[in-house]
Amino acid sequence: MYSDKEITAFIKSAPILQDIIDAKVVTWINPELTPFDDAPKFSLGLKDMEEAEQLWIRFAPFFMKAFPETIESHGILESPLREIPNMKAVLESSHGNFEGRLFLKCDNELPIAGSIKARGGFFEIIKYAETLALDAGLLKHDDDYSKLLSPVFREFFSRHKIGVASTGNLGLGIGIMSATLGFKITVYVSADAKQWKKELLREKGVIVVEFEGDFSEAILAGRQQTLMDPNAHFVDDEDSEDLFIGYTSGALRIAEQLKAQHITVDADHPLLVYSPCGVGGSPGGIAFGLKQLYGDHVHCFFIEPTHSPGVLTGLVTGEMSKISVQDIGLDNQTEADGLAVGRPSNFATKISKHLISGILTVEDDELFKLLAQLKDSENIFLEPSATAGLIGPQRIQASEYAKTHHLNMENATHIVWATGGLLVPEYQREAFYDKGSRLLKSV
Repeated sequence: MYSDKEITAFIKSAPILQDIIDAKVVTWINPELTPFDDAPKFSLGLKDMEEAEQLWIRFAPFFMKAFPETIESHGILESPLREIPNMKAVLESSHGNFEGRLFLKCDNELPIAGSIKARGGFFEIIKYAETLALDAGLLKHDDDYSKLLSPVFREFFSRHKIGVASTGNLGLGIGIMSATLGFKITVYVSADAKQWKKELLREKGVIVVEFEGDFSEAILAGRQQTLMDPNAHFVDDEDSEDLFIGYTSGALRIAEQLKAQHITVDADHPLLVYSPCGVGGSPGGIAFGLKQLYGDHVHCFFIEPTHSPGVLTGLVTGEMSKISVQDIGLDNQTEADGLAVGRPSNFATKISKHLISGILTVEDDELFKLLAQLKDSENIFLEPSATAGLIGPQRIQASEYAKTHHLNMENATHIVWATGGLLVPEYQREAFYDKGSRLLKSV
């Protein structure tokens, strides 16, 4: 816990913290953003991203056999990059014009798990499975990895356990992949995890352990219980390099999609990317990957709920993962369950500190309104937390960021990362949409 005197000192050093404490909507531009060539060197780099891509390729036969929906993409998990001009017009009609083209990176449509968490979660599980099988002499790198679905491998993997803490989508991704391979899987969820997500996990044969507290308590308990077993592996959303590098695959793939659509990214054609942020791993991995590819020509922003700005609090105070939103008096209560994280990732936040351009906060009601507007204008459904990035372009247009960084916004490409929605049940979709429609009518 931090004393009132310490919090007062933080506010004196960074006055924006008072608005964060008051749960106001803020636009924070990162004063520690460093030119890419001058940024601190990390333990990970482009070589690690390329090696991770080779792992995905080795597992492609496995994915095609286990999940026929991936046959068309030859076993590679990917989502479309769609321009959304109708939604751009809707946003401009209510909030004013912004320059550049607007795209949606549709990770809500990622096969199997329907969220960005599949990138990191699947990667960590398949890497763990490969390592176990290689060490046991059951697998070679040049094998057809569809053999991992055979009874011999299922029996082998059943001797091992997986644990993960989650507010929802990471648990789904880890649970589905672990159960498919035959691991015994336990997901530790916080009280704010959606009931339908918990039910879906149990349907997949996953053990779900619920905690009354928030995500930080779930991850602490999950880590402690899992690591007591020598044959168990804990997927640590606060401190996992494998999870983080799995997310970077999104950067490599989006580079291919931009090239296919003849979209240039350079000094005169800036790329601005807006990602919903919970613990910070997935948006951090995306930002890290994009920076490896585009350097200073890409500008990455995180979006957090006004009541759960965990990464923002850590960066503004300089305390990183040592401080939580509860320490500054916020309740960490948000309808955006995937973003309901009070304490940021230790590993990811250290990297993001010098790479991200800023963090924006958003109120819950705005997420529901954006959900309804996107469904009406583009016939695309996202879960509430996944709509957060849609506030980005206009908020940055209204700031001094483009001017101070000399960006030619007329040539800008804005990408909003849609992080989840595919597996949301129909009744829940209707409830989300109805709430957004009601909120729009009340304006």
